[in-house]
Amino acid sequence: MKDFIKKFFDIKFWKFLLVGVINTVVGEGVVLLCLHLIGWKNFVWGAGAAAVAGTVVGSIVSFFLNKYFTFQNKEKSVKQVFKFTLNICVCLLIRVIVATGVSELCKAMSWSMFGMDVNSFAGNMSWLVGACVFVACNYVGQRFFAFKENSSQQSSNSNQ
Repeated sequence: MKDFIKKFFDIKFWKFLLVGVINTVVGEGVVLLCLHLIGWKNFVWGAGAAAVAGTVVGSIVSFFLNKYFTFQNKEKSVKQVFKFTLNICVCLLIRVIVATGVSELCKAMSWSMFGMDVNSFAGNMSWLVGACVFVACNYVGQRFFAFKENSSQQSSNSNQ
């Protein structure tokens, strides 16, 4: 078990987290750009469109940085783009399910902290737990599905 934990939380894990920070900054930067510089906040669907634009741009940044920097994957295929996209969609679905459950649990149990009312606390906790679940699922999905190393990559990476 100790070897599994050591391998799972290796340098790739820390690179993945760094890439996550970078793609979040880029994605949220696109949202702010769309809302405030382009003026999408003045349109009915502006905030939603800005969020989609930020997510798409952030995901593209994530794809390339994780492919080449984090997992040093040399495969070039449309299949890999599909697997990455599928992974993101599954992770988002899991996040929504978990976050909804956390929110409903907080409300049912009337949990609150930090001077928040129950609904505010439920919303904040569901966001926090959902984000953590998304990151964990996304790491596992990218490392072991989208950018899975084949045996020749593993042996060449271990020789470096």
